[in-house]
Amino acid sequence: MPARTVVFTNVRKFDGDKFRWISSGEYIQMSGRAGRRGIDQRGICILMVDEKLEPSTAKMMLKGSADCLNSAFHLSYNMLLNQMRCEDGNPENLLRNSFYQFQSDRAIPDLEKQVKALEEERDSIVIEEEESLNDYYHLLREYHKLKKKIRDISFSPRYCLPFLQPAWLVCIQCTRTDDTPAFSTEDEVTCGVIINFERLKGLSEALLACVSFLLLIYCYLFSFEQIASLSSVRIIIPKDLLPFEARENTLKKVSEVLSRYSKEGIPLLDPEDDLKVQNNDYKKKARRVEALEGLFDKHEIANSPLIEQKLKVLHMKKELKLKFKAIRETMRTSTVLAFKDELKARKRVLRRLGYVTSEDVVKLKGKVACEISSADELTLMELMLNGVLKDENVEEMVSLLSCFVWQEKLQDAQKSRDELDLLFTQLQETARRVAEVQLKSNVPIDVEKFVGSFRPDIMEAVYAWAKGSRFYEIMEITHVFEGSLIRRLEEVLQQLILAAKSIGESELETKFEEAVSKIKRDIVFAASLCL
Repeated sequence: MPARTVVFTNVRKFDGDKFRWISSGEYIQMSGRAGRRGIDQRGICILMVDEKLEPSTAKMMLKGSADCLNSAFHLSYNMLLNQMRCEDGNPENLLRNSFYQFQSDRAIPDLEKQVKALEEERDSIVIEEEESLNDYYHLLREYHKLKKKIRDISFSPRYCLPFLQPAWLVCIQCTRTDDTPAFSTEDEVTCGVIINFERLKGLSEALLACVSFLLLIYCYLFSFEQIASLSSVRIIIPKDLLPFEARENTLKKVSEVLSRYSKEGIPLLDPEDDLKVQNNDYKKKARRVEALEGLFDKHEIANSPLIEQKLKVLHMKKELKLKFKAIRETMRTSTVLAFKDELKARKRVLRRLGYVTSEDVVKLKGKVACEISSADELTLMELMLNGVLKDENVEEMVSLLSCFVWQEKLQDAQKSRDELDLLFTQLQETARRVAEVQLKSNVPIDVEKFVGSFRPDIMEAVYAWAKGSRFYEIMEITHVFEGSLIRRLEEVLQQLILAAKSIGESELETKFEEAVSKIKRDIVFAASLCL
């Protein structure tokens, strides 16, 4: 509601993943409440900033534009069935007149401009010997992919862990500042010496001392994946590397080793002879790498001047082609009806599960599903019509329905009793069957993720609440907010009452009404705590 003054006690908010600065749209929405129409000449907005705020961040927050309004429209079986049951209902017409379709059509002129600009930029890039360069480019990409696979095989823990010991000299892969691939067969590496190695949270991490001659000797934490190769050289280093003199002496020793092998290079451990890699896949890839190295030497443009610069230009041209192709595909999908393929697939699901006829006439089963919008309608209907909800007592039925409402994961959830576990198993089997029918009908769905979205974490708490337990007793079982649980559950039950009434199931209707009376009580449904 409007107020004279709006105070931001913090300019950061938690978005479910991390704390971030509030966006300009959020600032506009909340600060816009300052000032009451007809009462205040101006509103006052106060930001309480207790940490460093960059000028660019403050400008974005205070003077940025409002968030764009984008359609979140999506198809659901409930919406589809309600459209099909109406005499004048037409799902295709609904999609055609949706805001989502409007936004797709409106974006076409801008996409055409982008295509034209990309086409001009692509045609302006002229490369000499492009065909030969393109062949060399593909060979180089294949070479680096094979080298990475060989490295992954030879650096598996059973092979390399015995050599990740302090004082061992290793080669470190230099990190890139961009995502461009390497345009040379030579690896960009620097040398380091291991001073410690340990596993952290299941991941291998190596603490290495950087020996770059452009810097003083420092200790850095490198991930295991950044080690390019292991040398066969091991030097003597002091146990305590905290004093600067100790690190400086270590640097001198490493420098001596590097100067000694400056011509022929540091000797590396052989994967087969030293690491004892016995893997047929490794041998095949190693032979292919040797063959590619021979092709590089014999290639007609191998000794061409400025070959790396030419390869970078070719890569840029290929990136432009990919962008061009992606935008053309977006234009193609924008010109057709949004969700057209998904609409056909979902209709196919409804026919296979018996909700509609082959002529798209809604059956009795579909009319029941039309009443359910607060839970997964197909899974819930399958349970209801298979007699699962009818056979169980009220408390167990309410406990099972909580799985449709609660879809988060609790770390310290109390284990459910055996009867509830059996009910949950039936729910999982039904959900899997429904998901597999959708997958076979070409609906984009992850079966395991769909089955895993039904969580049993609060079944015991809901069972206890339906049994008549007090609110403080429930809070000892779980710390879930009651509004996230009981009130949403009551909404599902009200819809099930209407569904049972639509098919004349008076027994089920009475059972659902009894369930509502058992959970709709006490402080959870109090109109106001201030009365």
